[in-house]
Amino acid sequence: MTQRADILKINKFLLIIALIMPVITFAGGDGEKRSEEAFDPSELINHHISDAHSWEIFHGFTVHLPVILYSEEKGLDIFLSSGFYDEQHNIIPYNGYEMHHEHISFENGDHVLDLSITKNVLFLFFDAALLVLIFGSVARGYKKNTGKAPKGIQSFFEPLIVFIRDDIARANIGEKRYERFLPFLLTVFFFIWFGNLLGLLPGAANLTGNISVTLVLACITLIITLLSGRKTYWLHIVDPLGKSMPWAGKILLYFILWPVEIIGIFTKPFSLMVRLFANITAGHILILSILSLAFIFKSLVIGVVGATFAMAMNLLELFVAVLQAYVFTMLSALYFGQAVEEAHY
Repeated sequence: MTQRADILKINKFLLIIALIMPVITFAGGDGEKRSEEAFDPSELINHHISDAHSWEIFHGFTVHLPVILYSEEKGLDIFLSSGFYDEQHNIIPYNGYEMHHEHISFENGDHVLDLSITKNVLFLFFDAALLVLIFGSVARGYKKNTGKAPKGIQSFFEPLIVFIRDDIARANIGEKRYERFLPFLLTVFFFIWFGNLLGLLPGAANLTGNISVTLVLACITLIITLLSGRKTYWLHIVDPLGKSMPWAGKILLYFILWPVEIIGIFTKPFSLMVRLFANITAGHILILSILSLAFIFKSLVIGVVGATFAMAMNLLELFVAVLQAYVFTMLSALYFGQAVEEAHY
C-alpha cells in the first residue's frame, strides 16, 4: 500500500508539472531578451497601478479589451486594443489612431473622446457583479429565513450590515433620518471593500487606487450632502456666528468666514478622494518596491527576506482594505448628519 501511495504521489506531481510547463513556456517566450534588459522597478510599479486598454493576467497572457472612441470625423469607432500591437508587442498606429502611455489620439495629435472598457472599468464591472450576486443571495436568505437565525452567506454579512446601520448610519445621522441614507452607505462600504480586495489579487487592476474612481465616489457623497441639506445647514454656512453678535459687529468677520465655509464644502469630499486613493496606492507601491529589491540586487537572501516582508504587508493590506471602506463610509455618514441635523443655536 505504501509503494502504491508513493506511485500515486509521483503521478500527481508529474501531472502538475505537465500542466504548468505549457504556461511557463508560453509566458517565457522572450525570456532571453528580457534577461539582457536591466530590470526597471518603476516600469513594473507604474504598469500595476496605472490603467490600461488591455489586461495582462501574467506575462505572455494578455486579454485585449474593447476600445470605444468617438470623434466628429469618424463618429463611433469600436475595435479591440490588440490593433495597437504588432507580433513583438510593440505599440503601433492603428486605423488612424495612435496610443502613447495608454492615451489615444489621432495620428495628427487631434483629440478623440475615449470611452473604452479599460482594465479599471472591467474590474469595476467585476466589483458590481460581486455586489449583485452576493447581496442578491443575502436578500433571498432574509426572505427565506424570516424570523429565523441567518444561515450561510447571510450569517457572515448580517453583522456587518447591522454594524453599518447602528454604529455608522444611526450614530452619525440620527434616528429619524438615517434610513434614507442607509442604502448608499451599505453600497459604498461593500463596493470599496470588495474593490480593495480585488486589487490585492495577482494581475488584478488597482481599482480603488485610481483617483478617477475615488473622485466619482467623493462627488456622489458631495451631491447627496448638498441635496439633503436642510435650512439649518445652509444657514450655518451663510451665518456661521449665529446670534452671538449683531450683524454690524460680525460683517467684517464674514469676509473671512464665508470663503472658509465655501471652501469647506469642497475640502470634505476632496479629503475622501485623496485619502482612499493615497492609502491604497501607497500599499501597492510599497509591496512591489520590496519585491523588486530581489531583482535589483540579484540576491537570494534579499529575495527571501523581501518576499516574507511583502507577505506580511499583504496581510496588513487586508486590514487596510476594510479600514479604508469603513473610514469612507463613516465620514460620508458624518457629512450627511451635518446636512440634516437640527438647529443647535
